[in-house]
Amino acid sequence: MISLRRSFAIGLFLLIALVVAACGSSTASSSPTPTATTSSGPPLPTVTISIPVPTTGTSGAVVKTATASVNGTLETILTDAAGKTLYYRTSDSPPGNVCSGPCAAAWPPLLVTGTPTSSTSLSGKLTAVQTANGNQVEYNGHPLYTYAADSAPGQTTGEGAAGVWHVATPSLT
Repeated sequence: MISLRRSFAIGLFLLIALVVAACGSSTASSSPTPTATTSSGPPLPTVTISIPVPTTGTSGAVVKTATASVNGTLETILTDAAGKTLYYRTSDSPPGNVCSGPCAAAWPPLLVTGTPTSSTSLSGKLTAVQTANGNQVEYNGHPLYTYAADSAPGQTTGEGAAGVWHVATPSLT
């Protein structure tokens, strides 16, 4: 019985150590998770923890435009540097009220180091505001996000989600 308790305690300690290490890291790692062993029993199970990393731009071209189908209509939309659709949330009131924490896992914010730029001429204004997420890119005052469920460029599956998420377009005011 004591051996089982010791194994459980060691496993719990390793799990906590992995979570703390993952939270303190700013980059994702693809190295294998170590497996601990005890002198009195079999190896403990491997624990894999996946922590989403927000979309982060640089001082290069962060925002681009593309054509995509939004509710069955082809529209010019805003995308991140990788071509993923950008969204805004109607209930955001930056800098205090933005999608952050667990919300940002599903809707990763578009963050930038320096001044945000666009690879194309936009009628609106690109800025960055310091939010709970970091230095977040805004278009005409709307903080921008990608959607974790969009797995490829040009997807707009987040349009209309919860009645507050919408695809960002150059005409957004």
